[in-house]
Amino acid sequence: MAHWTLDQIPWDRFDPALVDSDIVKLVKAAALVEYNGGDYATYLNNVFHDDDGFRAVADEWALEEVQHGAALARWAKLADPAFDFDTAFQRFLDGYRIPLDVNASVRGSRSGELVARCIVETGTSSYYTALAEAAQEPVLKAICRKIAADELRHYKLFYTHLNRYLEKEGLGPWGRVRVALSRITESEDDELAYAYYAANHAAEPYERKRFSAAYARRAYAHYRPPHIARGIAMVLKAAGLNPQGPLHRPLAAFASWFMRRRVKRLAASGA
Repeated sequence: MAHWTLDQIPWDRFDPALVDSDIVKLVKAAALVEYNGGDYATYLNNVFHDDDGFRAVADEWALEEVQHGAALARWAKLADPAFDFDTAFQRFLDGYRIPLDVNASVRGSRSGELVARCIVETGTSSYYTALAEAAQEPVLKAICRKIAADELRHYKLFYTHLNRYLEKEGLGPWGRVRVALSRITESEDDELAYAYYAANHAAEPYERKRFSAAYARRAYAHYRPPHIARGIAMVLKAAGLNPQGPLHRPLAAFASWFMRRRVKRLAASGA
């Protein structure tokens, strides 16, 4: 059962005067990705086909992800009455699909799959925390806070199952680091770029580099050092490293510098 419902969102407090047009574009894209939780549940159920306990967890997780998408889509419709979520979501599905016809993880092991899931939840928890603090519109702020809390709980859930599978599979520290790094580098793959395109630029041809840059400029601009520092700690923990060890501070500083530099360069290029 979901920890909150759409009825608990203070929709009557929506203030159109506090809507930021760039944030609207991000929310539309996020709604598509979150609402696609069902496909990810199918994939995880295939990977963990003989683990009924985890399959139940994956199904419950997917329901919450879909609810995130529904909440974001409803807010986006308030912010932009012309937004047709159903059409945009179908457009997204037509252009981007994860592989579903599998019986093993694309990460090489179930432990690797759970490391990757932890990395994804790290990114979403940090992202929605940053968006909640950046947003001035009160309804969106409330939605993002609830989603951020869910994503942190999801991280803990996947991490618990990761520890269970590490005992079975023995994925070593280097293997965990390798999976974590590979998943981080995929953060600018087609999924977010295509979601941004499908939600905001349907009348134009899809250009991965262009729409990836447009999304990144708007999304990265809202991250602050505390968001990044917490995210780095979560990544290190998932990778089997000390989350507050000697790597934490230099990695957090580098990530902050990288994001600031990327936003400046993308803004200068007109992304």
